[in-house]
Amino acid sequence: MARILAWFWNERFWLPHNVTWADLQSTEEAAFPQAEDLYLAFPLAFCIFMIRLLFERFIAKPCALGLKVQANGPQKAQPNAILEKVFTAITKHPDEKRLEGLSKQLDWDVRSIQRWFRQRRNQEKPSTLTKFCESMWRFTFYLYIFTYGVRFLKKTPWLWNTRQCWNGYPYQPLMPDLHYYYIVELSFYWSLMFSQFIDIKRKDFGIMFTHHIVTVTLITFSYVTNLTRVGTLTLCLHDAADVVLEAAKMANYCKCQKLSDLLFLTFAIVFIVSRLGIYPLWILNTTLFELYEALGNFPALWVFNVLLVILQILHCFWSYLIIKAAYKAVSKGKVAKDDRSDIESSSDEEETVPRSKTPHSTITTNGTGGSNGTNGYLTGGTCSEEH
Repeated sequence: MARILAWFWNERFWLPHNVTWADLQSTEEAAFPQAEDLYLAFPLAFCIFMIRLLFERFIAKPCALGLKVQANGPQKAQPNAILEKVFTAITKHPDEKRLEGLSKQLDWDVRSIQRWFRQRRNQEKPSTLTKFCESMWRFTFYLYIFTYGVRFLKKTPWLWNTRQCWNGYPYQPLMPDLHYYYIVELSFYWSLMFSQFIDIKRKDFGIMFTHHIVTVTLITFSYVTNLTRVGTLTLCLHDAADVVLEAAKMANYCKCQKLSDLLFLTFAIVFIVSRLGIYPLWILNTTLFELYEALGNFPALWVFNVLLVILQILHCFWSYLIIKAAYKAVSKGKVAKDDRSDIESSSDEEETVPRSKTPHSTITTNGTGGSNGTNGYLTGGTCSEEH
């Protein structure tokens, strides 16, 4: 194991020329980032998760009920043993051939069976109350950590001049505020990595999981190699849009549609300006060019830049979804359903009782597709956590 670690942490790979790990050892005069510090992130990630559970139970839930957020989940499908067996044992998305076979067997029309499966799938989705509590937790954390980052960075020289990120490297002492900022952010993303498997499932689960892996990797390696100054800029920049997004989602769950639309459009502007404008011109510019000019070429430089470029590719993908939703908002006067919505809904009227092929069937509608935005663009969030 010692040989593997020694091979992995080869200083000729991770550090610029003429820099060794000995140069980054803490002394009595100055402290520097140590790999052992990162172990703190695991117990802290567990603590953050436990704080989240307590927050959602004793703070977010009472707030949601006070705001009259809907506590019940999606409408339950009519009990049917045959369809339930197909749903649980065979498929949740029957093809046309299976639909026709079930239609003949049950004497229901195909559209009614499709509605039953849609309602049954939605039945497993979380309630609006659950989603509100999750968004309120994320809003609270993002607001706190973004505020902390801004207060910290406004006192640093590298906020206004990115060349200061490399000035004096590697002899850049680790400030207590920077250490706290890094470890808390890393702990939060570790908690997201694990909780994503039990949180509300969304259509871009794989993309978000990739995003979390890239973020954790960047935070970890930039900390160990003391490239923390540019890391703090990246973290703070990415937190800015998330605060507005979670606020917009909470407004949507409260059925404050105008406020939700306004916040979403604000989020779209902040996201696009920060991720497609400031990020490449500010962050990528300094890591691709200024870092090379200051420290020369070394292998890890390309590892960091590849990961940062992957983030930019994800930014472009999410920006496409955001611009599409924002365009619908402007053209139709309200924001339409988001492509990432975690609730399957339909513009067609839903039916509580499926229609029989016989001419005297009883039909009751419930309108789960509704126009109030409950199943709208922010139900699943256009971009979660997005970083």
